[in-house]
Amino acid sequence: MENPKRIGGTKWNREAAAFTKLFRWAGVEPLPVDVGRREDRAADSVSSNVLWLTPRTWRLWSDIGLRGHLGLGLPAAGWESRTELRNTSFVQLLLGSGLRRQEGGSLLTFEVPVERLRHGRYCHGQVAAAVTRAKVGRVFYATVDAVGQVEAYIASERAWAVQRAQQQGRYERLAELRLVTGVRRGRRPVVEWVDRHGVAGRQELGRLGWRERQLLFVDGPDGPEPAWLWLTEQGLPMAPERWNGVFSQANQRCEQVLLTAPERMVGRGLRLAEVRGRSPYATPLAARHSYALYMLVLLNTLLESRLGLTKADRRDFAMLFGDPWWLVKTLLGHADVETTKRHYLAPVAHLELESVLAAGCAETAGVRPAEDLDGVFACLARESQGIQDIDILLAERADG
Repeated sequence: MENPKRIGGTKWNREAAAFTKLFRWAGVEPLPVDVGRREDRAADSVSSNVLWLTPRTWRLWSDIGLRGHLGLGLPAAGWESRTELRNTSFVQLLLGSGLRRQEGGSLLTFEVPVERLRHGRYCHGQVAAAVTRAKVGRVFYATVDAVGQVEAYIASERAWAVQRAQQQGRYERLAELRLVTGVRRGRRPVVEWVDRHGVAGRQELGRLGWRERQLLFVDGPDGPEPAWLWLTEQGLPMAPERWNGVFSQANQRCEQVLLTAPERMVGRGLRLAEVRGRSPYATPLAARHSYALYMLVLLNTLLESRLGLTKADRRDFAMLFGDPWWLVKTLLGHADVETTKRHYLAPVAHLELESVLAAGCAETAGVRPAEDLDGVFACLARESQGIQDIDILLAERADG
């Protein structure tokens, strides 16, 4: 009450999170401040780095930014990218699983999910606690298509990078290397290794941070090779933060193709909304946000269109399995569904999704279930702020 200039809700939550970690580290019980408690969080906190792209906008961004296509789907003359499959596989993995940049970027080759769920559309794996924000491990689910792209990368582009590195002796010159001698499966998998000096070591897989993971190597057919999934062109582990550069370069390529020279001279933050809307802009975190939005729409579509549940049926379904908000919260690994609503799905939190899904799109003459998710996302983009859906704008440019 006596503070003449109050801080914002976002700063409050950020400082509360820091104090929570401090008190937990010090073993203080009970916690004086716990950001996990709703009463200890600010109600007016709004995240400033939240981005959503619709599926077709992600496809356009990937084609132009990562595959070097032109605006109308034609390959650019002279385009060459020796890491195209790696980059597109990583993006598809984030979009198909909702993993954070560090979570997906710290995977080891033997952590790529291979066990499919009963109907075969998703595979499930385990996120190590040490690479998560909350330091709590969890199960994650990835689409079969995303996992298939990762496997293709392992078998081709990654294998070539490893072979070149072995031929050039890069791994032999590394100062530190831990050769994995075994992985004990179970509820808490354990990795065993031997270092360059013949000293044996072991640790729970979930307790290995990303820097320790980069030291792990496995015995391949032609010698040691990194257990780290994502490699540079030199065949060395790629640090998670380097993915920011990959996304930044893809954003620049999209601007180069889709914007005029005068439009590119103006910084993105100063451009008119119409100009920003012509070129998709993505970050690794945007993939996670977009996954959350996609899953919410997909789950609501399942309940509304395919199962044909009434409102009473929906209440019964929610009591048994949880409502779509709760399911998305679980997929993302959030402790509180309010985090999912306020920070990840803010553009649709105020919408009555049932009416959107029933309408399909604004131009539909009658009320009927949505026939395709692209139409649903087009509706959401028109009725909400912050969702990038530029396919219609590109179609207009092509017609013009």
